[in-house]
Amino acid sequence: MTMLDAAPKARTLNSLGFAKPPSETRVVAAMSGGVDSSVVAAMLKREGYDVVGVTLQLYDHGAAVNKPGACCAGQDIHAARRVADAMGFPHYVLDYESRFRHAVMEDFADTYLAGATPIPCVRCNQTVKFKDLKRVAEDLGADCLATGHYVQRMEGAQGAELHRAADASKDQTYFLFATTRDQLNYLRFPLGGLPKSETRALANELGLRVAEKPDSQDICFVPNGKYQDIVQKLRPGAIEPGQIVHVDGRVMGEHTGIINFTVGQRRGLGIATGEPLFVVKLDAANKRVIVGAREDLGVTRIALKEVNWIGEAVASEDELNGRKVLVRVRSTRPPVPAKLSIGAGWHVLLDVPEEGVAPGQAAVFYDPHSTRVLGGGWIMSTESSRD
Repeated sequence: MTMLDAAPKARTLNSLGFAKPPSETRVVAAMSGGVDSSVVAAMLKREGYDVVGVTLQLYDHGAAVNKPGACCAGQDIHAARRVADAMGFPHYVLDYESRFRHAVMEDFADTYLAGATPIPCVRCNQTVKFKDLKRVAEDLGADCLATGHYVQRMEGAQGAELHRAADASKDQTYFLFATTRDQLNYLRFPLGGLPKSETRALANELGLRVAEKPDSQDICFVPNGKYQDIVQKLRPGAIEPGQIVHVDGRVMGEHTGIINFTVGQRRGLGIATGEPLFVVKLDAANKRVIVGAREDLGVTRIALKEVNWIGEAVASEDELNGRKVLVRVRSTRPPVPAKLSIGAGWHVLLDVPEEGVAPGQAAVFYDPHSTRVLGGGWIMSTESSRD
């Protein structure tokens, strides 16, 4: 036998990046009952993976109702179970309603009452789905946890990296900025390189009844869009009236609760003036809605909290001071040029003022020269370009 013959043969990685056959690779598929997560579970089963479907019961326990735009409750759980039955893999429903209420719904209500604008989908991914569900997947002996998110996971020189989806119109990296390095190593996103049209085509090819199911549009536990009702239910009596005040100090009128307003809002202010006015700031401590001209909306400096950095490894945060990045301050906006300022906390300095930047939302960092997500943080406060 020659030395060449004795050398171990390289093992081919399967489609999920493991050096073993799909049949020996256990995957827990997070199933919300929608088309994306259903396709992920079904396509992996068809490829021969040892798939276990898991659906989290998050709210409306026992309510078998069909709420358009919702997920993880009622008929959506039954939809996930039907997919599992049709494809022949086990499916479990776990009651996480108490955890979801505490970590997501109550945080949602408290954030609004504090004069900020929450993103419950990020909190859900950050706590219930990627933290708790990851633990469940590990307990089930799974090699990874697969989800239907439109993001791409790529192997880099220092480990797994998070990248924007191939279909820019469906990219969900804004909602996954809080994903940790450890979670990213364990997670898989099979749809990240596909357009949504191909996902639906796969659903039809696989014979899934959810193929034509519409995408979720609303917050899952607020399917009718009336988030004020949820806040009132969770924090009865906490919504208080106050004044609408111009940035120059003039009292313009009264309001019935600051949760009825968001930064950047123009319509529905309930005041009649001869000038277009926008909500510039929400002062929860004094129950005031601050309004001003459009020019008052421009923000150039953003203070952050709970920053999660998943870019290249650094010895200390000081190495990132002055780092040029692209920053997305709303999920529906494109990333814009900025730089990081790290001294007394993390700050983002925008090259050009952005309007409607609201505390409670997220600022997500992207590499200017690639599709890589570098991290992000929760917006704590902003400074106007006119200050």
